[in-house]
Amino acid sequence: MDDARERLPQPGEPTGLKAETRALLEESPEEGARVVGDATFVSGMLWQEWSETLEQAGMDRASFLEIARGYSDELRLWVVGERPWDHCVSGLAGRVRRRLPRHRAFPEVNG
Repeated sequence: MDDARERLPQPGEPTGLKAETRALLEESPEEGARVVGDATFVSGMLWQEWSETLEQAGMDRASFLEIARGYSDELRLWVVGERPWDHCVSGLAGRVRRRLPRHRAFPEVNG
């Protein structure tokens, strides 16, 4: 199986989003934890990048969001600076890829 990073391209690090979310965690830990746990703060951006490929492979947005929410501990580590973006996003891509429906082949991506 090809490396997930080849199939789901890594967008640039959303540094503004990271800073905003980190500030929220520091100013209001409960609200910040809720935002990170919900995972929509990152999954929306990634869905825009990956949706066409994932939908062709049989994954819908709700399934993707569920996977991202299960990855929220790693997202929090990225927000607080304990994980680099490329590590975090490639780990999520790998998790998503492993959960694609088995009856569908991962589509080829040109480019």
